[in-house]
Amino acid sequence: MKIFNFIGLVLITTFISCKTEHKQEAKNETETKRPNFLFVLVDDQSPLDLQVYNAKSILETPNISKLAEEGIVFDQARHMGSMNGAVCTPSRHMIMSGRTVWHLPRSAEFQKDTTANEIDEQTIGAVFNSAGYKTMRTCKKGNSYPNANKQFTVVKDATKRGGTEETGSAWHAKQVLTYLNDREKTQDDDPFFIYFGFSHPHDTRNGTPELLDKYGAINHKDKNSIPPLNEKQPQLPENYLEAHPFFHGHPELRDEERVSGVWKNRDENTIRNELGREFACSENVDIQLGKVLKKLEETGELENTYIIYTADHGMAIGRHGLQGKQNLYEHTWRVPFIVKGPGLDSGKRVDGNMYLLDVLPTLCDLAGIEIPSTVEGKSIVPVLKGEQDVVRDVMYGVYAGGTKPGMRTVKKGDWKLIKYDVMDGAVRETQLFNLAENPNEYLPEHHRSGDMETNLADNPKYAEKLAEMEAELLIQMIAHDDPYRLWNQPQIE
Repeated sequence: MKIFNFIGLVLITTFISCKTEHKQEAKNETETKRPNFLFVLVDDQSPLDLQVYNAKSILETPNISKLAEEGIVFDQARHMGSMNGAVCTPSRHMIMSGRTVWHLPRSAEFQKDTTANEIDEQTIGAVFNSAGYKTMRTCKKGNSYPNANKQFTVVKDATKRGGTEETGSAWHAKQVLTYLNDREKTQDDDPFFIYFGFSHPHDTRNGTPELLDKYGAINHKDKNSIPPLNEKQPQLPENYLEAHPFFHGHPELRDEERVSGVWKNRDENTIRNELGREFACSENVDIQLGKVLKKLEETGELENTYIIYTADHGMAIGRHGLQGKQNLYEHTWRVPFIVKGPGLDSGKRVDGNMYLLDVLPTLCDLAGIEIPSTVEGKSIVPVLKGEQDVVRDVMYGVYAGGTKPGMRTVKKGDWKLIKYDVMDGAVRETQLFNLAENPNEYLPEHHRSGDMETNLADNPKYAEKLAEMEAELLIQMIAHDDPYRLWNQPQIE
């Protein structure tokens, strides 16, 4: 009897030991499982449209707001700029490659020149493929970086800016959901990288009928009339102007003159209606994002997935009397940027001082992948982990898509300088703002009462600060190999 008891005890002990070892192995496997990535990129969205960045906004985006509540919000995220009227093209080159604005392949400026470049295979898709990830992308076609886009294993690109399931943002979500469903069917447990791009809220902003109605907007198509006002429409932006005080330096710019429903109009009816259309499209983006997040949760992948939400650049839509993205005001130079993922804090806001070109090194850092030597951006992981507040102290921006040299900006601390040198020297302007006191970059034409709520460049009280910022701008232009100089800078010899 004792022998049987002894044998039983041994069997039980062995069973418990095996079970414990199995649990430990499963735990170790879970702990060492590589993270997934869902990179969400929308087309033309000012951070100021979102309640995450602007409490006064009536745009409802519950999924984006939840991401912010559960993740980390960057207040100072920007694209570096453009030498091309289609600002999205160099912006997307920078995202894909981690390169600075003046160090991009020729396709960033000349969109049809897709000559192979050595950095093509050092871009997101190729890097993650080499690291053993399954890669998939869906996004708009055109105004992008074609040689980088094709590096993804699965590519489902099409421009979808309509108001139906098949012609709008739902189409992009459908591609991602199909991909995730296929993974589930084949029991694919390899880590994935999904580039989830949208064609909206870029014009033409043909929202779904129900969302257009929600924001009191119509798809206005008659050049000879203006759309009606509607109490459900967004109010005019606080820094709205009927016209920019001087010419922006890009003759016949499409975004300022030929956008359907707006054209050259800057009246209240037109701007509020267009904001309503923008909001209708942005809320639909949020709805489609929600579908994908729900699927990730259902498949048990959500907790092990880093989610990055951003845009290729901001937009004006009536702010400062402008309509497009070819300017360097905060509403357009800044982008929304939210990160949520395993091991990161929740409900946290940081300044960050990051560029979109920091995306690739950050993704590599989070995935434990070696950052390509061609990358010039910086990983924002130290900021995500709370080890530092900002990636860099000074930020530089450029728009040289119109007449040259174009616009330049530099931001250091609360201070920001914008300079315009366009139309063969016919327009030369300088703006100096203290963003702590004047976050909306009010100009004299806004007639604000605060002493600092205006352009301070001509105020003798701030002459020393102006000189400091002028010097900093030149330093940044030299450091980034800017091929131009402005009228009051030493010229390149």
